Amino acid sequence: MTTVPEPALAHGALHGGMPYLRVGSGAPLVFLPGITAHHRQPEGSDLRAQLAQLRPLARHRQVWWINRRPGLAAPVTIAGLARDYAEALRHVRLDGPLDVVGVSTGGSIALQLAADHPALVRRLAVVSAACRLGPQGKRLQRRTCEWLRAGNPRRAAAAMLAGLGTRATTRRLLAGAGWLVGSRLLGTGDPDLLATLEAEDAFDGEPRLAAITAPALVAGGERDAFYGRDRFARTAELIPHGRLRIYPGLGHVSTHRRAVARDVLTFLDGG
Repeated sequence: MTTVPEPALAHGALHGGMPYLRVGSGAPLVFLPGITAHHRQPEGSDLRAQLAQLRPLARHRQVWWINRRPGLAAPVTIAGLARDYAEALRHVRLDGPLDVVGVSTGGSIALQLAADHPALVRRLAVVSAACRLGPQGKRLQRRTCEWLRAGNPRRAAAAMLAGLGTRATTRRLLAGAGWLVGSRLLGTGDPDLLATLEAEDAFDGEPRLAAITAPALVAGGERDAFYGRDRFARTAELIPHGRLRIYPGLGHVSTHRRAVARDVLTFLDGG
């Protein structure tokens, strides 16, 4: 049996200290991740989790995973985070405009990036994200912030992981898993994490969607608890060249799922 070697991994920091991972080969693809416990270079289980999202894409593309910069100064907004990405990308010597994939919170920032800095984005894929959080997503993220500020990372992780479930049973099981992993999932309340959660809580990108000139794919699970099918559909509808892909029965999906990665790559390649 022939095994496929792991793509070579590079890492470092871009303009503004934004940590990056670079993996795979081919046309460049910029990947904006979801919420992370901190904005430092990922290591250990955190690194393995991020690479799991990138591998399906890195088999066909050179993927640049770029996180938010560390040491965010108030006030933190999604528009400000998108501006950080724009400045960092202008300092990277890549032929632009670039294909951009944003997942969850990274997808919210990617929408703002495409609206405010259209010359940087060739095609946009937004996975498990929309122009604003749904009511349940707001409750889950506010509860997560409250528990982190109260010094209870177990309850914070339980609240966040419960949102990944699609039914009452799976939500309870995932909440229990969050309680067990505790600070290994979300840390103990890093200021950058809290600021990013609060920025997304206040974010409403709907008025800016018409300014997105790049073709865009909005992909999400039918039972996503953070945004919801209606938010995905509304976002795709208001982007001039928007396209919608809903995965029946699924919740808060990521690109580690084969079908999602396949659809994203097909779209970015012009399909």
